[in-house]
Order: sequence, then structure tokens, then C-alpha cells
Amino acid sequence: MSRTPAHRSRVVVIGAGIVGCSLADELTARGWTEVTVLEQGPLPTPGGSTSHAPGLVFQTHPAKTMTEFAAYTVRKFGSLAADGLPCFLPVGGLEIATTEARWADLHRKAGLAASWGVRGELLTPAQCAQLWPMLDGTRLHGGFHTPDDGLARALPACRAQIARAESRGARFLDKHTVTGLEKADGRITAVVTDRGTFPADHVVSAAGFWGPVIGAMAGVDVPLLPLAHQYATTAPLPELAGAHAPGTEAIRPILRFQDRDLYFREHLDPAGGRLGIGSYAHRPMPVDPFGIPAYDTSPPSSQLRSSRRDPHAMPSSLPFTEEDFAPSWQDALDLLPALAEATVERGFNGVFSFTPDGMPLLGESRELRGFWLAEAVWVTHSAGAAKAVAEWMTDGRPAADLHECDLARFEDAQRSPAYIADRGAQNFVEVYDVIHPLQPMEQPRPLRTSPFHSRQQELGAHFLEGGGWERPHWYEANAPLADGIRLPERDAWSARYWSPIAAAEARATRERVALYDMTPLRRLEVTGPGALDFLQHMTTNNVRKRPGAVTYTLLLDESGGIRSDLTVARLAPDRFQIGANSPSDLDWLLRHAPAGVHLRDVTSGTCCIGVWGPLARDLVQPLTRDDFSHEGFGYFRARQTYLGHVPVTALRLSYVGELGWELYTTADLGLRLWDTLWEAGREHGAIAAGRSAFNSLRLEKGYRAWGVDMTDEHTPYEAGLGFAVRRDKEFLGRAALVDAPLTRTLTPLLLDDPAAVVLGKEPVYVDGLPSGYVTSAAYGYTLGRCIAYAWLPPLAPGTGVHIEYFGARLPATVAEEPLFDAKMTHILT
Repeated sequence: MSRTPAHRSRVVVIGAGIVGCSLADELTARGWTEVTVLEQGPLPTPGGSTSHAPGLVFQTHPAKTMTEFAAYTVRKFGSLAADGLPCFLPVGGLEIATTEARWADLHRKAGLAASWGVRGELLTPAQCAQLWPMLDGTRLHGGFHTPDDGLARALPACRAQIARAESRGARFLDKHTVTGLEKADGRITAVVTDRGTFPADHVVSAAGFWGPVIGAMAGVDVPLLPLAHQYATTAPLPELAGAHAPGTEAIRPILRFQDRDLYFREHLDPAGGRLGIGSYAHRPMPVDPFGIPAYDTSPPSSQLRSSRRDPHAMPSSLPFTEEDFAPSWQDALDLLPALAEATVERGFNGVFSFTPDGMPLLGESRELRGFWLAEAVWVTHSAGAAKAVAEWMTDGRPAADLHECDLARFEDAQRSPAYIADRGAQNFVEVYDVIHPLQPMEQPRPLRTSPFHSRQQELGAHFLEGGGWERPHWYEANAPLADGIRLPERDAWSARYWSPIAAAEARATRERVALYDMTPLRRLEVTGPGALDFLQHMTTNNVRKRPGAVTYTLLLDESGGIRSDLTVARLAPDRFQIGANSPSDLDWLLRHAPAGVHLRDVTSGTCCIGVWGPLARDLVQPLTRDDFSHEGFGYFRARQTYLGHVPVTALRLSYVGELGWELYTTADLGLRLWDTLWEAGREHGAIAAGRSAFNSLRLEKGYRAWGVDMTDEHTPYEAGLGFAVRRDKEFLGRAALVDAPLTRTLTPLLLDDPAAVVLGKEPVYVDGLPSGYVTSAAYGYTLGRCIAYAWLPPLAPGTGVHIEYFGARLPATVAEEPLFDAKMTHILT
């Protein structure tokens, strides 16, 4: 913590782009007035990505948090003005479809908009042509119009926020190049520039694509790749000429032609109107952030057929490569025939930031306290992201769920320069692609494999990827088991990355026994004489139990929001094994661990097989001398034993609602464990089963998935996890839990039509109004219905609702939990 009172904290923000200016405004509005913003270029146009940003703000995003960021940006910039002109132009957005696949995706996007509270409407080709008369409507299937989207005027928004922040005491210093950072006792203490040193209690890197350079000075990883993106402007077009109010930059909606990786916006001025064209259709053009020249030494970007030049060359504007733009120009001509006589007057390749998963990097470093990142944030999300970071700094937590933006979210294997380069480039290529929620990245794969990988390949595993791990979703070896299983026919979208084999694997789990590779499940080891007291304080349930006990519990933040859910196995008086969710869990625990408590991630050196099904005991018991009976090895108990030649830690847990164990061993013995179980399982009809069946089975049992079903935006009681909270003990977040009526709950729904399937994030309508959204969804093969969990106002079981799926309203009914085996007879046997 800062050694000075919070309101006197000295903050240095590195970078006066749209994020840095927004952050200074947000911090000073909250009373933190000792804010200095350092910029290496000249103000008000410093030369980073903000200086050339076209300003598109489309609010709808697959991530709810990103939509909230963009919505705040719209509201804030809409309230700002510079030089008497607004900083946001609510011209709306129009995404058009020229293929059936894109038209279907726009229906899905309309559903996302409804889920997240964004106004939108699907339009006919004729309606699209009314909004954009230059369009060739005969090519269109339709469009999606979002009237509240528009254009952010980034540099004027910077000026307006600079003026407000300065009026509260902030200062903005341009032409100050950061050359180093000073640290003491694990904390940041000062920023060193070529024009002096600035003491600081907090330093925020909002340096944009220079983020890795600042991070290197701090000794903090910034997994970010700068890439160049083409933007061209036509000569004046007769079609855009006409009367418009002075200062008007655009009238028509921003146009996105995602089938060809293009977008269009107007540039109106007294001389007429030009069309700006942005393209993601070209090859990835990575840029080394350590080799980007300073403002005054930047080469001029190509201006093409014009003698007009920018007053300064900017580091973010690289020379235009006409050969890369040629195919995009032809695509633009095909869509907008009026461009036939037009020419490209100016163009440049603008640099901006990509991360391995396309999300921002926000938060405070654990390794260097007081050093914050606000990186990989585009203009679209700038004010919202800055608000979240300002809340985090001043209040201790942001109002929004930021787990997808947390700088600690990446695995070590995802932080190599090669990985960042591969995934950053792929994210650029896929900016406008239709991405299925299960679609894995193509490269680099395989990266992380369990010790069983070769056996899984022999069984014809269909692998998807998560956290760098290859994860079997089903096995072709089980295809014969699917014969005779009658399933409703799926549409093309829900049939992707799915196989009817999953139904056979789920049935085999319910009727016999199956082996599940649970190796990617994160495992933490906590040891030391203070380990018990530490975990008792950090978690909601009572872990003060005898060795051999396993406890399901929650990690909360100070406001009572769910940071994660854990299983805590006490293996010895001072040694615990924790089943966690993400690298952020380890980061959170390390931030709070006292001296003498040791934490380490043991996932990579270990492996796990889940053995589940009514014959699980028949399979495992002959392999060990220990008693695996229900009386000898009860539910939620742990034991260290041997299975054949393999030492294992056995936890009697079940995430599929059937009898069984999680069996852990070291990675070097993993293949032997698999082979031992596989051979013993032959006489019991054991199979290997994948994640697709697993997800169906866990939803039938009502087991939540953190990060999907609940986040730190939700309390345990809202999420239906009050049973894991012991209010008779002290724990982090306890004081914030209040006994107030619930206004929303995680609600189980069963679709009425046995043939209907949804996948997640669809809007849910109650009495005809959008009232919530789906979190997890999967077909319940045991129940013969699709299951969807959703955040909704409290509703009684039996209440009818509708889920919108690609524009269709599917009837569903609120169900009572648990949906399967209410008496727990399948597990407690």
C-alpha cells in the first residue's frame, strides 16, 4: 500500500493518448489530484495510435465487460465537447452481410446486443441502402443497425479531458521520454525521463504499443504485439457532397463489410466529402516496439496522389503499402459501385496493439507494487477501461468484472515472444471473422499436452484447446457406441465442434465408467505452519478440518464478489492441494500470503484422471490395498495411496454427478497410471470420455463454472452457492455479504422443445422483455433437453421464458435444482 494517504497519492501516467488522458480525468474526478501525465511526443497530437485512430465505436462485443467499456465511452465522450464541437458523433453503426454465414452471424450479434443492453435492429437490404445509398443492395442479405454507436473524436476527447484534469490539479508534460523506472523494496518509486525524475506512489503504463518497452524497464511482462493496419482516404466524392452543419465530420453510420475485412466512415469538410477505408484483409505486419522511432525521427507515411502532408510524421503512421491495399480497393468497388471513378488520395499503415487473446491488459503488477498497466485498449473501450482502472486504484476494486482483462491471466507458456507473435497475428487475421465460441486458435498447436496424449491420439481424440492445453472433446473410438442413440438434428452452428459421440460418452459415464483427462485443472500447493490460518481467512467455507478432508469453497474479494471457486484438500497438517481455475487465483493468493506460507503451481509437473461412473469402484478397488468403499473412503475425502505401481493422491469428488475419484500423480508416471486404469477397466466396459460429455453431465448436476456462470460481479447467494459460505467465521469479503433480497439469481432453464439447442450468451426474455442472458448451456443427454443457466430476476420453477437463438424465440421453463439425482444416490454409494 502507498505510504501516503490515498487522496495524496502521487500518480504518474506514462502516455497521453486516449487511455492516459481518460485515466487522468477519472482519477482526478475521484479526488486523486497529484497526477502527472508524461508524453514523449508533442501535445495535443503525440503520435501514438490515438493520433491516427479512425474512432469507430461499435459497442457490441462477445465479452460483456468490453461492451460495458464501450457503452461508457459512448456516454462519456457524448457529454464532452472541444472547440464547441461534440467528442462523440452518434451516427450509428451498420454491419452488412453478403453471405448467408454472415447474415446468420448478425442474428447472433443482435442476440449479444440484447443480452448486454445495446439497442440494435436487423435490416433488409433495402433498409441498408436507405442508410447508405452508395451500397449495392443486390449483394446484401441484410444488415444490423445499432443507432447508438458512432464515431469517437479521439484527439478532441483528449483535449477536453486534459482541460478537466488540469482544472483539478493534474499536469501534462509533453516531450518527456521515459528512460527508466526507480524501485525500492518491491515497489515503484519514480519515473526517470530525459528531462528529470518524477517521484511516484503509483505509475500507470498507458503507453500503447510502447507498453512492452515500459514493461521491460519495470521487469514486468507486457504480452502485447504491435501490428500495422491499413487506412486509406479517397479524394472528394460527389456522392458525399452537400450541405451539412459546420464541423460535421460524418452523417451516415459507420459501415462494416466484415465479409471482406473492411470498414468505411465519412470524412466531411467544407471542401466536400471523402470516404475513409480501413482494411484488415492484408497480411499481418508486426512491428517491433523496441525499434519504433521517436516522434521527431519518424519517416513520413505515404500520401499517394496528393501534395498534402501531415505537419509531422508520427511513429504510429508507417508508409502505406499500396500493393497490400489493392485487393481491398477492388472489394470496396464491388460493394460501393459509386467508387468506380474515385481514387485513393492518402493512406498509411497505422500501428496498434494486439494481445494473445485480443483483450486488454489491466491491473497492478504483483512483482512491482504500484506499477499498473492500462494497455492494449482501443479508442472504442478507452473511457470504460480507464474508469475501471481508476476505480481499482482508488476504491480497491473495479465495478466491472475484469477477469478477462487481468494481466495475470496468461499461463507461462503463453508469455513467450513467439507465442505472443503467433497469437497476436492470428487475432489480427480474425478481427472480422465469424468465430465460434469453441473455435480454437490454429497456432501454436500442440503446445501443452498431458502425459496421456499419445493414448488419446490412438483413440481418435478430437482436440480443442484452452490455456494452451490440448483437451479431448470426444473420441472417435467411441463412435460405435453412438449407434442407436436418437438425438435431434442440430443446426450448422451448434453442430460445429460437436459430435453425437458425446452422447454415447455421457451414457457410458452414467451406466458404466469413463476416464476423463483432468490434467488442465489447475493445482496449487500451499504449505507452511501458517497455511491453515491463511486459507481459513481467504476462503468462505471451513477448511479447519482433519487431514484427509476436502472442502468446496470460494474466494471472494473485499466487496463479496466471487473471484473463484476452489476445492481445498488438506493432505497433511501444513500441506494443502487446491483445485483452482486460472493463473489469477495464484496471483491473488500470493498477494495476500503472509511470511511462512509458501504457494506454488504444481499443474505442469502433475496430471489427473477423473474416474467416474457406477462401476468406478469396481475398476479402482482391485488396484489398491486401501479401502475404497463408501464407508472407508467417503465423499469429499482425500487419500494418498498406490494404484498398481503408481503413487497417487485420490480425491473422492465428482463433477459429473457419478461415483468416482480424481486421481493425481506426477507427470512422469502419468502414462503408467492411464495404462493401469485402462487395462483394469476393460472388463467393466470403461471408455475414455471428453469435455463435451463432461460439460453436459456437470450441467445436469448444476455444477457452476467460474468465469462463465459467475464472476466477481456476483455474490455467493446470487450464484446459488450460499452452502459454501460459513458466516460464523471471519474471511475476506465476509463484511460485504448482506442478507438482502436477491434481485437476480443464476437460474436453471430447460428448453421446452427436445430438438432445441443454445450455446451461451443468448438473451432471455421474460414477458416479452429482455431480462437476462445465458451463461452455460449444453444438451442434457440424460434429461433429453437442452439445459441453459441464465442470470435472471428471481423466478419460480415452472415459469415460462424465451431464449433468443439466431433471431428465433425458443420457449424454455425455469427448472428446480438439481436437475439430476436430487437425492445424490449416484454419488453417495
